[in-house]
Amino acid sequence: QVQLVESGGGLVQAGGSLRLSCTTSGNIFRSSDMGWYRQAPGKQREVVAVISSGGRTNYADSVKGRFTISRDNAKNTVYLQMNSLKPEDPAVYYCNADRRYYSPGYNYWGQGTQVTVSS
Repeated sequence: QVQLVESGGGLVQAGGSLRLSCTTSGNIFRSSDMGWYRQAPGKQREVVAVISSGGRTNYADSVKGRFTISRDNAKNTVYLQMNSLKPEDPAVYYCNADRRYYSPGYNYWGQGTQVTVSS
């Protein structure tokens, strides 16, 4: 059974840092593109950052230069280092494992972790 378990969310002051972690089970990690998404109240879920199975990264414009996504295949874990957090960053952050365009394909989500930024 595949599980994605996020951790590392919490309350931080504006300008501060947090590191999110997402560990997967089910032997999917190495072949998955891993992503971090976020959803604020009343808004649609949006992509924050993605790292491909080969290590290529892409970021939303709103987080470029502040957030860094990385992966450790030995630990089946993807990270999101968030620096210089802003008042517009609070949301529930979700981890995603994606292999939709392959056969067999899949797309899995974690349960989310809350990030709160105080001004």
